[in-house]
Amino acid sequence: MKAIRRFTVRPVLPEPLRPLSDLARNLRWSWHAETRDLFQSVDPERWASSGQDPVRLLGSVPPGRLAELAEDRSFLRRLSAAAGDLDDYVTGGRWYQEQPAGLPAAVAYFSPEFGITAALPQYSGGLGILAGDHLKAASDLGVPLIGVGLLYRHGYFRQSLSRDGWQQEHYPVLDPNELPLALLKEPDGTPAQVSLALPGGRQLHARVWIAQVGRVPLLMLDSDVEENDLGERGVTDRLYGGGSEHRLLQEMLLGIGGVRAVRTYCRLTGHPAPEVFHTNEGHAGFLGLERIAELTAEGLDFDSALEAVRAGTVFTTHTPVPAGIDRFDRELVAHHFGPDAELHGIDVERILRLGMETYPGGEPNLFNMAVMGLRLGQRANGVSLLHGNVSREMFSGLWPGFDPDEVPITSVTNGVHAPTWVAPEVFRLGARQIGDRRTEDALTVGGSDRWDAVAEIPDQDIWELRRNLREQLVTEVRERLRVSWRQRGAGTAELGWIDGVLDPDVLTIGFARRVPSYKRLTLMLRDRDRLMDLLLHPERPIQIVVAGKAHPADDGGKRLVQELVRFADDPRVRHRIVFLPDYGMAMAQKLYPGCDIWLNNPLRPLEACGTSGMKAALNGCLNLSVLDGWWDEWFQPDFGWAIPTADGTGTDPDHRDDIEAAALYDLLEQRVTPRFYEHGQAGLPDRWIEMVRQTLTLLGPKVLAGRMVREYVERLYTPAAHAHRAMTPDAARELAGWKARVRSAWHDVTVDHVETSAATPTAELGSTLSLRVRVGLGALAPDDVEVQAVSGRVDPEDRIADASTVPLKPVGSPDAEGRWVYEGPLALDRTGPYGYTVRILPTHRLLASGAELGLVAVPSEDVGEGAGVLMR
Repeated sequence: MKAIRRFTVRPVLPEPLRPLSDLARNLRWSWHAETRDLFQSVDPERWASSGQDPVRLLGSVPPGRLAELAEDRSFLRRLSAAAGDLDDYVTGGRWYQEQPAGLPAAVAYFSPEFGITAALPQYSGGLGILAGDHLKAASDLGVPLIGVGLLYRHGYFRQSLSRDGWQQEHYPVLDPNELPLALLKEPDGTPAQVSLALPGGRQLHARVWIAQVGRVPLLMLDSDVEENDLGERGVTDRLYGGGSEHRLLQEMLLGIGGVRAVRTYCRLTGHPAPEVFHTNEGHAGFLGLERIAELTAEGLDFDSALEAVRAGTVFTTHTPVPAGIDRFDRELVAHHFGPDAELHGIDVERILRLGMETYPGGEPNLFNMAVMGLRLGQRANGVSLLHGNVSREMFSGLWPGFDPDEVPITSVTNGVHAPTWVAPEVFRLGARQIGDRRTEDALTVGGSDRWDAVAEIPDQDIWELRRNLREQLVTEVRERLRVSWRQRGAGTAELGWIDGVLDPDVLTIGFARRVPSYKRLTLMLRDRDRLMDLLLHPERPIQIVVAGKAHPADDGGKRLVQELVRFADDPRVRHRIVFLPDYGMAMAQKLYPGCDIWLNNPLRPLEACGTSGMKAALNGCLNLSVLDGWWDEWFQPDFGWAIPTADGTGTDPDHRDDIEAAALYDLLEQRVTPRFYEHGQAGLPDRWIEMVRQTLTLLGPKVLAGRMVREYVERLYTPAAHAHRAMTPDAARELAGWKARVRSAWHDVTVDHVETSAATPTAELGSTLSLRVRVGLGALAPDDVEVQAVSGRVDPEDRIADASTVPLKPVGSPDAEGRWVYEGPLALDRTGPYGYTVRILPTHRLLASGAELGLVAVPSEDVGEGAGVLMR
């Protein structure tokens, strides 16, 4: 029979065990080994069956066992130590508190998904795991961050396979009362709520749940409340589910409702109000509109409020392809804003203008969330050096007249939260060398360029560790494979072969990620005979563990999964290649450490960062990857292998896949497997072990989320906080007025004449030329602009590369025609074909970049004295 109503019955812990509840409710346990060990000792079997979830564990432990533990002095000492350690972690000073004054009082970090732990399944892939790692690293560093997301009642889907290998989706219902969450409540005990106005006088209400991630509160908005109609209750039903309007409502709730939730949280707890708002991808972009509405309600006009909001906003894009960005029909967005709906105090046209693709090549009727994010954020970044380049090219239409490398989008390369992803065995090996505390600091705060202590670990210890981790993975794979085959309808009698799947002494390759087409799950299948030869080689076999989910609406991705599964089902190779369904954090934490090679073969340059290889590297796994994302930036032959790419614009996609697959097979046959199986005099693969050692020594410190968050603090959050403080209401009005004046007058800004002191088309290295430029400024004054000489090497089409700029200075007063003369030196500091030009940019003390307005004036073709100067 089916229950008509559901309750969550919480255990009553004996008084001495009350600290267990606090430990279970703070998600620091998900990356703190001593706390996990403590929970495991409560009841090892129930700990395993609960999925290592302390809340579920405590809900299932019999009262007799709790009474026994309440009398156990040894357990109570451990409990007291763990509770004291958490209190010190949450309240004590950390890296952030040791920095000079001027850092942000608080930062609000918005993301559509967060991967904190498998016990809180609110993530689909890399974006969410990155957001979770960002929060954890901020907590470790003491950064006063507030996370903001949605609570999806079905999370992302659970994946299984049909008998013929087709992906099946399941959406188990999540009860927030059974998750490590607490409701945000008003002083009278009632749940705090935020509301959005919907067309037709309706309302969208949401409660706010708090997941405590160490020191960092994560606010999660939940629309499944009684005050909502059925349609509104379903807004937060699934991550990345539903149609266009459903997604729009989710993103309005995340952005607008999220700001309101932050304000409510700060009011109720006394937490400092954020000075910086960080939008992790465009989904939360509407947060800028809500903040504009707050300021216009206080008396600022729209343009001034926009400047004030931009000053304190950071926007991070993770998307290297336009198809990966949420875009909505103009009319749909207009329907949800304005007099009859949300933000009724703001003209709908002003809202629309922020997101419309009003640039060459754009779709003029589409509202682009990333475009709005860039227009609402004074600071923006991609998530690797290469992705920064791709983003500048991709969004260059927003800054016409500027070379892509001058588009104001920087990059902060992602990192991963080492305490979450490093196997306990790896941590213990490090702790044996330098102690627990120093190992923990090295993995969280980071800051050193090298982990030299790794050099002192004996080869034998490294090799034993790697085999131990591989053996654990073999056990895990067999257990998961057995469950998967039972779900596919197989009987126990059919599954004896699973006991022989994988071998702890065989080179093990891992490939696990989402399954969009550009990640090329099936590239390894291009030449199946060659792959079979590698899998079944008599002396140097390989084995491959594959996992990944295709989006429920992506039949193409599902076909790729099925193709891989069917190959892995072949009795000839099924002991050497496996597909594990339902890839998630719990599986990943076993998979990364247990593999010898982490394979990544996306279509370059479509992988924004690709952090899975970083997690593998921290466990001594070597990378075998296309030079894309972070690997393009940090690859060295010491750390693994680069798969050559055939990414010329004219290459046929099928032919390209054939070329790159052949390159992958060549590397495996000729370089990877020989090195793994080639043993030296001591009977160990010396050269392989040395690569593991170099990976840990040199790559380990780079890939840390602690390094990433410190970069955000120093390069983006702190400048944004300073800009926010400088943007007083009067300063915002001044800047908005100045921008309006400059834009209206810019058509009269011209470069009329350029001349130099060079008498010949060649000059000596180290010499200096004098530049003299005549410009028209129209209604603007010299204080409104900067006239620059731009110089550098030139290509055969006279395009300047690797340019350097020098400001020129006005000389005297305007002439009779109102023209100004600017002069300055031009140092010839490079040999070869060398050219220069002159340009005029707007300048103001409150701008973050000279490109911010997207305005530039350059000479016309007939101005000046030729293409450039050639130096000997």
